[in-house]
Amino acid sequence: MEDNQKTNSAPNANVNAKIFRMLAKTLYGLEDVLAEEPEFLGAGNIETHNRAVSFTGNQALLYRANIACRLATRILKPIYEFKANNEKELYRNVNRIDWSQYLTPAHTIAIDTVISHSTFTNSLFVAQRAKDAIVDHIRKKTGDRPTVDVKNPDVRINLHIHENNATLSLDSSGEPLSRRGYRLEAGEAPIGEVLAAGILDIIGWNGEIPLIDPMCGSGTFVIEAALKVNRVIPTTKGRDFAFTRWQDFDEDLFNSIVDAAESVNFDSDSEEQIDISGYDIDTKQLSYAEHNARRATVSNCTDFEQQDFFKDDYQTQDSVAVFNPPYNQRLSLEDAREFYKQIGNTLKAKYSGSTVYIITSNLEAIKAVGLKATRKVTLYNGPLECRLLEYQMFKGKRKEHLQTEADQDQSQTESSE
Repeated sequence: MEDNQKTNSAPNANVNAKIFRMLAKTLYGLEDVLAEEPEFLGAGNIETHNRAVSFTGNQALLYRANIACRLATRILKPIYEFKANNEKELYRNVNRIDWSQYLTPAHTIAIDTVISHSTFTNSLFVAQRAKDAIVDHIRKKTGDRPTVDVKNPDVRINLHIHENNATLSLDSSGEPLSRRGYRLEAGEAPIGEVLAAGILDIIGWNGEIPLIDPMCGSGTFVIEAALKVNRVIPTTKGRDFAFTRWQDFDEDLFNSIVDAAESVNFDSDSEEQIDISGYDIDTKQLSYAEHNARRATVSNCTDFEQQDFFKDDYQTQDSVAVFNPPYNQRLSLEDAREFYKQIGNTLKAKYSGSTVYIITSNLEAIKAVGLKATRKVTLYNGPLECRLLEYQMFKGKRKEHLQTEADQDQSQTESSE
């Protein structure tokens, strides 16, 4: 093997290998909570990376990961790693793969390219050269060539280059897994489904205490919470996974996995009630939320009501509140600091005994909340760097609460001596 071939999967490796490596892509800050999902599914060799988690498993696990991983944006199957210092090395290494294992001239293809800290700077040029190498290989072997379809290809190929180390992967998901299919209606600045689901895992909410989103908009937090605790799998609803067009697709295996996943979905006649509520002042947004919840099949365990966060009274004590207020970015505010100050005043007045989580990218205005955050997590909402902040809303004054805790700890220490 040549020195520039650094690979976990040789170019002529059998695509139907029993165990192979996979890479689940995600958002920054969600890597650790995402790693729990392939572990639950039975994956091996789990490792976290920047915005990704790698693991090993078989074809059944690939199908399950696409169906069940709530925090993944797509599942890649790496097929070849190599070093490329220039255009010629890039073309030669891509061309040497036996692409007939993965596609035929009848297939359409697309190349997604990600480049960082590399001598390559033009991702479109890199994608073009990689496409040329693949097309030339197939044409030499068969006399015909696949065509390009950037919108809905049969085979989507991911090329990642970091410091001239390149990884070619098959994209098994196709359409991003973050598009659950239920959110057909949304406002101007909704939080993404994967980010909302990831935040629920980060804060450790499991349905044992009520959850409130007091500025719910189109209902993403509420719906993702209901999907989580009721184990509803939304990603199979009419989804055309890319792996269904692969040459090694096992339809019987896939159907059996889908049937097993859907058999544990939420039973609308269940007597167990989980308190998950969304409030918003905008009736149009609430209408969107209700429609989205119905499409997600969780309308029977979610509740949406028109309420003004700053004025109306509703049950908030001993609950978890999580919300995504305007940042003064995509949704503008007349006075961001005053807006966040009023959020803090409202939390102090109405959310006694609750734990509150706010995600925002407005790191200056959030200071006006006037509360001490007990936890801070850096996340990204699209391109916006954000903070997820936790506030423990104690009953009474914070100093009194801390003194009570100290007294209880002292009492327990003395009783154990």
